[in-house]
Amino acid sequence: MKNLSHPLQNPLQPNPQTPEKERRELQDDDVEIEDIHNKPRCEWDFNLSTVVSSTSSSNFAAAISDTLGVILFDPSDRLLATGGISRKIRIYRTESLLPSPDEELLTSSSYQLLDHANACDFYICTPAKLSSLRWKPGSAGGVLGSADYDGVVTEYDLERRLPVFERDEHGGRRVWSMDYSPSDPVMGASGSDDGTMQMWDPRCDDGECLAVVQPSAVRSPVCCVEFNPFGGELIAVGCADRRVYGYDVRRLADPLMVLDGHQKAVTYIRFMDSHTLVTSAIDGCLKTWHTADQRLIRTFTGHVNTRRFVGLSVWRGGGLVSCGSEDNRVVVYDKRWGEPIWVNTFEPPFGPAGRESEQLGFVSSVCWSQMGEDRCTLVAGGSDGVLQLFSGRKRCD
Repeated sequence: MKNLSHPLQNPLQPNPQTPEKERRELQDDDVEIEDIHNKPRCEWDFNLSTVVSSTSSSNFAAAISDTLGVILFDPSDRLLATGGISRKIRIYRTESLLPSPDEELLTSSSYQLLDHANACDFYICTPAKLSSLRWKPGSAGGVLGSADYDGVVTEYDLERRLPVFERDEHGGRRVWSMDYSPSDPVMGASGSDDGTMQMWDPRCDDGECLAVVQPSAVRSPVCCVEFNPFGGELIAVGCADRRVYGYDVRRLADPLMVLDGHQKAVTYIRFMDSHTLVTSAIDGCLKTWHTADQRLIRTFTGHVNTRRFVGLSVWRGGGLVSCGSEDNRVVVYDKRWGEPIWVNTFEPPFGPAGRESEQLGFVSSVCWSQMGEDRCTLVAGGSDGVLQLFSGRKRCD
């Protein structure tokens, strides 16, 4: 392993030089505790804007083979990438999926219906089913990293639509999650069924291994990894042993924190801000944690999740969290309350014959755009391969 150690501040502790704005944010969690006894209120109007389906997938077998496992906006929200069981990375231009602001009528029940074949800007065929996608920092949305069921991490050059980097160091075991550090030079990390989180250097042709970490003593699968996107040296790792581990990337021998509160495997981790983690598990709960003191802030319940990966996304500008549900619904939480503020049933699409599909699926992936303060976009993907885009606007009252 390369020497990543140097005497810097503990990544779990607030910086004493933190600007006043960030110091106020560090106090937000204490303010939120006061809201726990208040009834959740939705300050947003959400409207279904677009449905993207495959009219050629008119039977259950064809639909299930297109299950969407991951949806991801690029850093500029200009592009949308999807991946999953179909062995395809699809790239969409966001502007082609959403109506213009002049055309958008949030009070209308109408929406545009598109077909993947026409709505997709282009697609890249992959050798295996995909479990994770990440945009590579510094590539201006030009390089997309993926992790797959065969245990391989691959980077794709979207301009040439070709793989430019490949790493296979998990012994052929499924890689559930991969991520890039926000630092320069960029490091990569991947978590696998082999029970390890590996850090590697994507600048090297063979993805030189920087470190291998086994968070669980019994080698439980690593289901999710996430660098702190706000900077610093913290990487969070979620495992099937129900725990979340936090490591300083410069000293990976022992975890800096262990968050123990979920009852089943932890499937997703997202940073809401520099000091707050959101976690999801197949115990049907989301949780927020304060990393500095490893304190549980809130538990969110109201969706169904006992078996599958159903997605997790945070919209940091609005303080909103979304996930899918095994009863075919998309659910939105406000970070201030533990109950949903908005729930929408994922209506089955209409096939070529105009008949509604009768099979009940589940919402398997979600993603917020990060732009804007009083307007937002939420994209949800289903086990039938259908994308649904929702536009949101903050209420004036």
